[in-house]
Amino acid sequence: MRILFVCLGNICRSPTAEGVLRRIAAEEAPELRLTIDSAGTADYHVGAPPDRRSRAHATRRGYSIDSLRARQVSIADFRSFDLILAMDRDNLRDLQALAPRDATARVCLFMDFAPGGEGHPVPDPYYGEAADFDKVIDLTEAAARGLLASLRGRGRLVLRDG
Repeated sequence: MRILFVCLGNICRSPTAEGVLRRIAAEEAPELRLTIDSAGTADYHVGAPPDRRSRAHATRRGYSIDSLRARQVSIADFRSFDLILAMDRDNLRDLQALAPRDATARVCLFMDFAPGGEGHPVPDPYYGEAADFDKVIDLTEAAARGLLASLRGRGRLVLRDG
């Protein structure tokens, strides 16, 4: 299963989600063969590391995202990933508009996997306070565990469309 997390600039939410899922999957579902990546719908930060605050909060919580570099979503991603998980409805709409007709990836909100999170965003912490970066980690942990439960329990993903 190839999973791509997507936010606007790929420096806060999506690299955090990538780091969170990598570690939780390694610890709690090592039998799953996952390829995990992240990207942004915009090209604002291509090549840049995650935001320093995202890195600091992730490190404090035991997640490694320092080596990640921002990139922009490409058309090829819709064919090479099985699941593309948007952090909010704006990113979801952008992804749906970008998707080619022959896309094979399913595109949905990441929070759809969190208990009680269906339809909710992972809020962008960029202009927020320290607590907002911790909230991103809390939300991505819940959604990551829900995603892993879905992958393990059903053998296939059952998703509602956008």
